[in-house]
Amino acid sequence: MDTTYFGRSFGIMVLYDSISNQALSVDEVKYETNALYLEAVCKLEQKGITIQSITCDGRQGLMQMFPNIPIQLCQFHQLKTINRYLTRRPKTAAARDLKAIVRTLKNSTRRQFESALTCWLNRHKHFLNERTVNLETGKSHYTHKRLRSAFHSLKRNLNYLFTFEQFAELNIPQTSNLLEGRFSDMKRKLRCHQGMKKDNKIRFIKDYFSIRQPE
Repeated sequence: MDTTYFGRSFGIMVLYDSISNQALSVDEVKYETNALYLEAVCKLEQKGITIQSITCDGRQGLMQMFPNIPIQLCQFHQLKTINRYLTRRPKTAAARDLKAIVRTLKNSTRRQFESALTCWLNRHKHFLNERTVNLETGKSHYTHKRLRSAFHSLKRNLNYLFTFEQFAELNIPQTSNLLEGRFSDMKRKLRCHQGMKKDNKIRFIKDYFSIRQPE
């Protein structure tokens, strides 16, 4: 499940079934919120639809809202989070090493990935914990804040990055790329209809997602 936006006008929140290649729900939203995702899932369950698993982008607090459903954090979104913290060309050896580990994510088991993180921490612990003293106030702060944020993001999300491995029989997608691809295709088709009013655009989007895609 994910939300895509059309400028500042509105967004479209979609819950998509990777097995049937069909949208289960398509809703216009102004803002992407955890409450709206929870409401959408509850509506599907009230219709008798069984939600076997959810793959999402890891919004803060979202994964904890579905304690009875296996949640897979999109590995591609995790990679983008690390890129934001460390940039595409990090200058320090510790940051470069951490990015190299993250690039193995899609091909790693949890045991392999967790072991690599542990080895990284043992190798760079002193660098990670370096502190800088403010000469004016005498107070200190961590020198490499963004590196710490990147590492702790991985540690915090570890339980959700390999859900697909724990529930192998469900064939849980490791990323939300399937839905992202549908968003890109939809927007490409919409660009052929420049000047379309918002109401017509929303109807177009819902019609688009009502069509089952070939497997």
